[in-house]
Amino acid sequence: MIDLNQYIDPVCLDKPGVEPLKGSSAFPHNVAVNTGNEPIGELDGFAVAIIGVPDDRASANTGAALAPDAVRKSLYSFSRLPGRLKVTDLGNFRPGASFDDTIAGLRDVLLQLLSKNIVPVVIGGTSALMPAIDRALSAGKQKWSLVSVDSRIDFTAEKRPSDSLNWMNDLIYRSGSGLSHLSAIGHQTYLTDQQVVNRFNRRHYDMMRIGEVRAAVHETEPLFRDASVAVFDIGSVRQSDAPGTFLPSANGFYGEEICLLSRYAGLSDNLKVFSVMEVNPALDTRMQTSHLAAQLIWFFLEGFSQKQYEVSFLSDQNSSRFTRYHVTLSDLESEAIFIKSMITDRWWMEIRNPAGEPQHLACSYEDYLMANRDQVPIRWTRGLLRYGH
Repeated sequence: MIDLNQYIDPVCLDKPGVEPLKGSSAFPHNVAVNTGNEPIGELDGFAVAIIGVPDDRASANTGAALAPDAVRKSLYSFSRLPGRLKVTDLGNFRPGASFDDTIAGLRDVLLQLLSKNIVPVVIGGTSALMPAIDRALSAGKQKWSLVSVDSRIDFTAEKRPSDSLNWMNDLIYRSGSGLSHLSAIGHQTYLTDQQVVNRFNRRHYDMMRIGEVRAAVHETEPLFRDASVAVFDIGSVRQSDAPGTFLPSANGFYGEEICLLSRYAGLSDNLKVFSVMEVNPALDTRMQTSHLAAQLIWFFLEGFSQKQYEVSFLSDQNSSRFTRYHVTLSDLESEAIFIKSMITDRWWMEIRNPAGEPQHLACSYEDYLMANRDQVPIRWTRGLLRYGH
């Protein structure tokens, strides 16, 4: 166990000139904020820990190191969280002498939080920090899955040192990585190398272009429900809504859309780490981008406070919580099994791995309707391939 006080600087913000919400109605009222008056203790009972990482090395996005406090300043101006979710704001991770030191130290901090079943909310910084998340989740040699919300796919065909534009290479090819599946949401075709798309398709990754997301945004929810990590690059938002980023685009998600996706992440049973990256206050206009990033975090936490833990009960065939549907498809040797929650209306598919053990993959009602039309859903096919069929 490490002493978090050796790795983290307390929260230190100037008092705002205008406070629309004060006292018991404001966000900090039911959040334990590390102000440095007392050392960080055991953190028992907390479900979520916010941690800023003011380090923008290994990236051309100089100025992103200013993001954690800028985002925090907006977040603290919001209303208090509903329910009794226990959240702590630990403060900012203390950058290492080198960027590799930052990765190693952040990995240790995240690993300690994860060992206590605390979900870290990481405020970057840049996407170059993602290898630290990988190393923390992979430390126990466990498999994990990732959802990346970005206008680009941060993967390059050529070999070069890991940075904020090719961090996926490190995760996909590192021998010790436990990354088992990746979902890319919101990429724009004219910003994406088609060879990378083809490579990801061969790996059976889930990919939804921004147009596909906008046509059926609810279809992203199952991707978040199966994910261990959700990373939001603020560059996935259109420049008019989020100007404070190094690689802005005239097109992208609207603010309302990206907040809905972050709420989906909060509702996920499986999510272990949530992060918002690439905000650059030095390029921002009247803190517009920092404010939107803070909204992503607030909606994630609001979703987290409303989540229903259902995955652990899916194998109980006698549970009244679920209804199981058996569908015969002419292209399958056995029945397709779909499971619907009678509480949340969420759907899963039950797929057997080569050992005959049931595996449950999140899906949508549309997948069930497709199976009833004697069409094998693409999620079913990808699920079989993921489990070695």
